Amino acid sequence: MNILLLNGPNLNLLGEREPDVYGTMTLVRLVKAATAHAKKKGAVVRARQSNHEGELIDLLHAHRKWADGVVFNPGAYTHYSYALRDAVAAVAAPTIEVHLSDVTKREPFRRVSVIEPVCAGRCYGKGLRSYLDAIEILVLLSPGRRP
Repeated sequence: MNILLLNGPNLNLLGEREPDVYGTMTLVRLVKAATAHAKKKGAVVRARQSNHEGELIDLLHAHRKWADGVVFNPGAYTHYSYALRDAVAAVAAPTIEVHLSDVTKREPFRRVSVIEPVCAGRCYGKGLRSYLDAIEILVLLSPGRRP
């Protein structure tokens, strides 16, 4: 199984940015841990990050034939990017929306996700574990999965 691990704006600053909210793990360490976890599950990960909405759309399009599933942390775009929502829907690979923090317990604007309706699931509030859970969900959804 091939998994695109896509991270949106400001996630390149993990470990520095608001560590009381997002923790001290860097994006490099997060990707390394998620990739190792996926490998144990028989999956291959390609990880990408961008602070630019159009580039995230381009990455979804470029990986649409390679990726069997997507783990996607859209960052702040979660709350208003209908363009990313449409790109996730167009790609048609099962996508799990992830967030490190518990967005349901933060500012009111963070409680709204325009991406969620086109996703196969949502994992949030568990730090790195949100990503690992998303990988596990995608593996379970994989058509070639054995019971």
